[in-house]
Amino acid sequence: MTTKTAMPGASASAAALQEYLLQGVSRTFALTIPQLPNGLNEAVANGYLLCRIVDTIEDDPALSAEQKRQIAQQYVQVVAGESDAQAFAQTLAPLLSGATLPAEHELVLLTPEVIRITHSLTDPQREALTHCVRVMAEGMIYYQEQDTSKGLATLAEMETYCYYVAGVVGEMLCKLFCAYSPQIELQRDELLALSVTFGQGLQMTNILKDIWDDHARGACWLPQDVFSRYDFDLSALEAGQNDKGFEQGLEELIGIAFHCLQQGLEYTLLIPRHETGIRKFCYWSIGMAVSTLARVNRKRDFSQGKQVRITRNNVRLTIATGKLATRSDFLLRLLFRIAGRGLPVNGR
Repeated sequence: MTTKTAMPGASASAAALQEYLLQGVSRTFALTIPQLPNGLNEAVANGYLLCRIVDTIEDDPALSAEQKRQIAQQYVQVVAGESDAQAFAQTLAPLLSGATLPAEHELVLLTPEVIRITHSLTDPQREALTHCVRVMAEGMIYYQEQDTSKGLATLAEMETYCYYVAGVVGEMLCKLFCAYSPQIELQRDELLALSVTFGQGLQMTNILKDIWDDHARGACWLPQDVFSRYDFDLSALEAGQNDKGFEQGLEELIGIAFHCLQQGLEYTLLIPRHETGIRKFCYWSIGMAVSTLARVNRKRDFSQGKQVRITRNNVRLTIATGKLATRSDFLLRLLFRIAGRGLPVNGR
C-alpha cells in the first residue's frame, strides 16, 4: 500500500505536490492515477483534487447549508478563474471543524497551488474540469438543503444524486481520455453514455458500504420506494435490526449497482488495448467495487462500514490480476465474472 511521503518543498513539481495530496485524501486514487500516461495523469489528479474540495465543503458538519452554498459558489468561480484562490482558502480553512480530516484541511490551504496547476492545463482539459466542478457543486448545494435523514424518495432521485457526485466525474474522465487520444475520441458518444452508468455503479457501491456511517451523521441516500416494496420504512432504519424487508431492498440495490459496474467493464473494453494505463485505471476501480459489493451481499446484516470494507489483500489481488489481464478482453471479463459470483443482477 502507498506510504504517505513528506510534504514537497516550495520548488517541487506540480506532479509531486499532487501525488502528495492524493496520498492523504484517497488511497485508491493514489494507486490508480499514477497508472495513467504522462499528459493525462496530471489532469486526472488535478480533477480529483478539485472534486475532493467540493466533498470537503459538503461533509463538514460545522458549516451551515447557507455557508456551504456561498462557499461552493465562490469555489466554482475560483476554478473558472473568476475569483481569487487565496481568498477562498482563507475563507474556508478557519471554518472547517475537527471532523474534517487533517489531509483535507491541508488540501484546502493548498487550494491556490492546486488551482495554479488547473490553469496550466490545456483548454479542453480545463473545460472538462470546470464543468465537472460546477455541476458537482450545484448538486451538493441542492442536496444540502434537503432533509435526507429518512432517505431519498425514489430510485430515480438516488440516481440523480449519483450523477451529481460521481456520474459527472465519469463524464469528466471520458472527456480527458478523448482529449488525450484521437482513437478514443472516435468512441466518444458511446463512452460518454457508459461513463455516467459507470460512475453510478461506483457511487452506489459507496452508498451501500457507508449506510451506517451516513446514518450516524443523520444522512441516508437509499431510495424509499425500493424499500417500500418490501414493507420496510426507511424512517425506522436502525443498525443491527436484521429486518428481512430491509435486506431484500438491499439485494435489489446491490443488483442494480452490479449491473452498472458491468457497464463500467464495457466502458473499459472500449479503450484501445494498447492504452494499458487507462485500462488499469478503470478496471482496478471496478474490481475493488465488485469485491466490496460481494462483501455487502454476503453480510447484509452488517452494522458498521468496517465490516464490509475490502482488505489490503483484496486490493493487492485486484491490482495483480488486473495487470496480468489488461490487454485481454476475455481475461478481464473472466475476472469480473469470478469477482461477481453470487451477486444478484437487477439491470435497468
